[in-house]
Amino acid sequence: MPTVACHDCDLLHRLGPLPEGVTARCRRCGGLLRKRTRNGFERTLALALAAAILFAVANAFPFLSFEMRGRVTQTNVVTGIVDLWKGGKPEIAALVALTIEVAPVAQLSLLLYVLGLVRIGRVPPGLPTAFRLLRHATSWSMIEVFMLGIIVAIPKLMGMATIVPGLALWSFVLLMLVLSAAMAAFDPEEVWERVEGRR
Repeated sequence: MPTVACHDCDLLHRLGPLPEGVTARCRRCGGLLRKRTRNGFERTLALALAAAILFAVANAFPFLSFEMRGRVTQTNVVTGIVDLWKGGKPEIAALVALTIEVAPVAQLSLLLYVLGLVRIGRVPPGLPTAFRLLRHATSWSMIEVFMLGIIVAIPKLMGMATIVPGLALWSFVLLMLVLSAAMAAFDPEEVWERVEGRR
């Protein structure tokens, strides 16, 4: 039976396998030790697949359209990054590319790699490394910050041109919500339990 330390008060607990829908709390401070979501594994996999589709749509279609003096200009995420690079801001372009392209792709790829292989009954090679990389990718994935910047910028741009939101913008909004829900439902302990049960 594994020993788990409370994140709030550091009290050690012996925590066995939890049934679905059960939450384990610290006996000293009541802090959350582990929450086993009902159908959490399947829910996380379904949400990760949906997020991957939304990410593809968000990058394949126009993000915003600007209409000024009869001239319409369409932009997407990649053109924005390229424009930053060409505009003499390579550091900002690299940071934007990392936080809204590279990190989310890595996060989704690792989630689907681990969950997909476990779902079909295989043990993912390099599972500990995949979990470490997933933790780092998640901390660098900042779609929420990007969307906040867009929300702040749109009212300022509306004074200069007519702004038409594209399909990619709505896909990014949904992606932000779906990816957050996937990570909230993700339970690494359940993955380890399924893997160790097959060994």
